Amino acid sequence: MTAASGSSRNGERPPYEQARDELTELVKRLEAGGLTLEQSLQLWERGEELAAICEEWLEGARARLATALAQHEQAQQEPGAPF
Repeated sequence: MTAASGSSRNGERPPYEQARDELTELVKRLEAGGLTLEQSLQLWERGEELAAICEEWLEGARARLATALAQHEQAQQEPGAPF
């Protein structure tokens, strides 16, 4: 399981919101303290996975938006475009 491939604990990439929410809770637990070094390291590693998953979702959204904007601009440049 690697964060770069977008996998999660069960082998499927969670939705962005779920990954973001889990990451938020994980950070709260780390900030609260009281964990062993091993627990802290495990949470940190999971946090890195979740951050990578969120970044993949955001990059995908940016790419979709760029494509939509490019298509919109191209349609406006064509003669007889409705808008």
